[in-house]
Amino acid sequence: MKLKNMYLLGAVVIVTSLIASSCVGKDSDVARENGYFVRRVIDGDTIQLQNGQFVRYIGIDSPETRKRARGGWIYSPEPYSLDAKKLNSELVGRGQVELEFDEEKYDKYGRWLAYVYADNKMVNEEILRAGRARILIIPPNTKYLRRLKIAEIEAKENNRGIWKK
Repeated sequence: MKLKNMYLLGAVVIVTSLIASSCVGKDSDVARENGYFVRRVIDGDTIQLQNGQFVRYIGIDSPETRKRARGGWIYSPEPYSLDAKKLNSELVGRGQVELEFDEEKYDKYGRWLAYVYADNKMVNEEILRAGRARILIIPPNTKYLRRLKIAEIEAKENNRGIWKK
């Protein structure tokens, strides 16, 4: 009887561990909205979806390719802006992406604010890690603050992109 109880207890521990590990800590377990297709890449931190919606990446700020002047936009790329846009294009292209929203879904311009995933990689994080953007955290959207800070530190320590000496 004791052996049977030990096997039962062992089975309960294993099942409980499997359930707990499937609920915490992995990106693949986070609720994401998928099925979005990229129409075009605007710059290093913004895309437009096939449905017309613009998406601004949470937590990063890449150099700008355009600036506002005389009531419109003019092409005036800042250093590394074209590199940031190119990397973003390589990561998302015109492919399918998944979006994960934080506390606020929209910015003041009506763009969606999201963590963008392509091929199971967080694009926001990859752009930071490559040194093509700086961290920009605007509360309350702070879900991945630590993760994004680590990516930026890695880029700085390795003199990547905008952090080149």
